[in-house]
Amino acid sequence: MEENKMRIPEGWGKIELGKLIIERPKSKLKVSDATGFGNYPFFTSGEAILLHHKKQLDGENIFLATGGVANVKYYDGEVSYSTDTYAVTSDTANLQYLYYFILDKLYYIDSNYFLGSGLKHLQKKDFKSHLLVIPKSLTEQKKIAEILSTVDKAIEQTEQLIAKYQRIKTGLMQDLLTKGIDENGNIRSEETHEFKDSPLGRIPLEWEVVELGKGIKKIDAGKSLQCPNKPAGHNQWGIIKVSAINNKGFKEVENKVLMNEILVNKEYRINHNDFLISRANTQNLVGDVCIVNRPSKNLLLSDKSLRLKLKSKIFNKEFIFYSLLKPSSRIQIETNATGSSASMKNISQESIFKLLIAIPYDIFEQETIVHKIESNIKVVNSLNIEFKKLQRIKTALMQDLLSGQKRVTHLLKEEAL
Repeated sequence: MEENKMRIPEGWGKIELGKLIIERPKSKLKVSDATGFGNYPFFTSGEAILLHHKKQLDGENIFLATGGVANVKYYDGEVSYSTDTYAVTSDTANLQYLYYFILDKLYYIDSNYFLGSGLKHLQKKDFKSHLLVIPKSLTEQKKIAEILSTVDKAIEQTEQLIAKYQRIKTGLMQDLLTKGIDENGNIRSEETHEFKDSPLGRIPLEWEVVELGKGIKKIDAGKSLQCPNKPAGHNQWGIIKVSAINNKGFKEVENKVLMNEILVNKEYRINHNDFLISRANTQNLVGDVCIVNRPSKNLLLSDKSLRLKLKSKIFNKEFIFYSLLKPSSRIQIETNATGSSASMKNISQESIFKLLIAIPYDIFEQETIVHKIESNIKVVNSLNIEFKKLQRIKTALMQDLLSGQKRVTHLLKEEAL
């Protein structure tokens, strides 16, 4: 048991969790009683926080799931909660500190205190007997909770920014790939620019709708070879699976090792900047596309993957990539996909050649559109990196501060001056 491995820092003590918490009355409200409206957050055993019109509690509370998978939430204010939620508070410890302690031990709680042959349930007696090492000083508890709360707020703000820029990205891509950019760098609108009818709807006067085949020099198709279902190792060759082609990025780990290297045909080797499209997959994934970025493995096209070689004077490769993700392109691909099984649809090279796409006559406009899309994507990627960094910082701080490995006493002394 992890409790037996505790080191007790100076000024800290060991105590059972149950001696620090006060149980709130069991709620009579069911999850299905959530109204979907009202002024009060409604806590349940699920991750989502719902709404209710009835207030049950006020002040600081911790809410724990009692069935399924362990989760914990902290809230300070007027709330409501369901009958499958264990609500507790405290008058002897900083409640936000206890919340972070429980959060840090959530995996342990889920593994050891959620029991049952079917739906697992929280064993409250075991939970309350859990030992924790805690600062005796409420001031130190509060300071630790403040530090972790500050990181939490930064994480929440970053999440909100990511969501905001994701919405901007979606709207921006829609506008750029249907309206384009004029000579002044502005997105066109029908109020200020000339548009015309097309098979794909209204498009700028400076655009045209063409078959994808107009800008394809060649399509390379791989071969079907018998391979064991394990990825290629160092200095081995692999045949890519259809799952390797993903519009979020080429997944080179999705391959099968080719044991007989005599069968390697380097004509089908996958190279940096290759434009790939899946010839076969499920209904919603057939025709998925990616542009390969510096593959580190020796990989070959499979019979279910195609490489498009485009005419660079007609098509900007990245513009075509984003165009093939548009709803108008996906509808065409899924409509033309054949096969009786929903789990495996196929699209022919002929159908790919005949896909209709809207493009600017001017290749420079295609490049400008791509630049604007990818500038926004870089912002989102940067925020995602920051988000993951903050999560790592929070995890490390929780481990250090909640165990006393790092003390906050020097901060308290500085504040006292």
